[in-house]
Amino acid sequence: MPAPVLDLPLATLLPHSAAPYLALVAIGFAVAIAGHLSNARRLIAIGIILIFLGAFLFPLTLNLTESTPPRLK
Repeated sequence: MPAPVLDLPLATLLPHSAAPYLALVAIGFAVAIAGHLSNARRLIAIGIILIFLGAFLFPLTLNLTESTPPRLK
Protein backbone atom coordinates (compact mmCIF):
# COMPACT_ATOMS: atom_id res chain seq x y z
CA MET A 1 0.00 0.00 0.00
CA PRO A 2 1.63 3.29 -1.06
CA ALA A 3 1.91 6.13 1.39
CA PRO A 4 -0.70 8.88 1.03
CA VAL A 5 0.47 11.98 -0.79
CA LEU A 6 -0.16 15.23 1.03
CA ASP A 7 -1.11 17.98 -1.37
CA LEU A 8 0.30 21.03 0.39
CA PRO A 9 0.66 24.25 -1.61
CA LEU A 10 3.78 25.18 0.38
CA ALA A 11 5.56 22.07 -0.89
CA THR A 12 5.75 23.61 -4.35
CA LEU A 13 7.84 26.46 -2.90
CA LEU A 14 10.51 24.15 -1.48
CA PRO A 15 13.66 23.74 -3.59
CA HIS A 16 14.27 20.39 -5.25
CA SER A 17 18.07 20.45 -5.09
CA ALA A 18 20.45 19.92 -2.18
CA ALA A 19 22.26 23.27 -2.44
CA PRO A 20 19.77 25.43 -0.49
CA TYR A 21 19.58 22.87 2.32
CA LEU A 22 23.36 22.63 2.57
CA ALA A 23 23.62 26.43 2.56
CA LEU A 24 21.06 26.65 5.38
CA VAL A 25 23.04 24.13 7.46
CA ALA A 26 26.30 26.01 6.81
CA ILE A 27 24.71 29.33 7.79
CA GLY A 28 23.32 27.68 10.91
CA PHE A 29 26.78 26.48 11.90
CA ALA A 30 28.23 29.96 11.29
CA VAL A 31 25.52 31.62 13.39
CA ALA A 32 25.92 29.07 16.21
CA ILE A 33 29.71 29.51 16.23
CA ALA A 34 29.30 33.29 16.33
CA GLY A 35 26.89 32.83 19.22
CA HIS A 36 29.40 30.73 21.12
CA LEU A 37 32.18 33.23 20.52
CA SER A 38 30.03 36.13 21.73
CA ASN A 39 28.28 34.17 24.52
CA ALA A 40 24.88 35.02 23.00
CA ARG A 41 22.41 32.26 23.76
CA ARG A 42 19.89 33.55 21.27
CA LEU A 43 22.38 33.27 18.41
CA ILE A 44 23.25 29.75 19.48
CA ALA A 45 19.57 28.80 19.52
CA ILE A 46 18.95 30.40 16.12
CA GLY A 47 21.95 28.54 14.69
CA ILE A 48 20.70 25.21 16.04
CA ILE A 49 17.22 25.88 14.63
CA LEU A 50 18.70 26.66 11.19
CA ILE A 51 20.75 23.46 11.27
CA PHE A 52 17.67 21.46 12.23
CA LEU A 53 15.56 23.02 9.49
CA GLY A 54 18.17 22.48 6.79
CA ALA A 55 19.14 18.96 7.79
CA PHE A 56 15.85 17.40 8.87
CA LEU A 57 12.62 19.31 8.57
CA PHE A 58 12.68 20.65 5.00
CA PRO A 59 13.90 17.41 3.36
CA LEU A 60 11.39 15.42 5.40
CA THR A 61 8.58 17.71 4.31
CA LEU A 62 9.69 17.46 0.71
CA ASN A 63 9.74 13.66 0.83
CA LEU A 64 6.33 13.46 2.50
CA THR A 65 4.66 15.71 -0.03
CA GLU A 66 5.74 13.85 -3.16
CA SER A 67 4.71 10.41 -4.33
CA THR A 68 8.29 9.56 -5.30
CA PRO A 69 11.22 11.15 -3.49
CA PRO A 70 13.17 13.58 -5.69
CA ARG A 71 16.67 12.79 -6.86
CA LEU A 72 19.20 15.29 -5.61
CA LYS A 73 21.27 16.92 -8.34
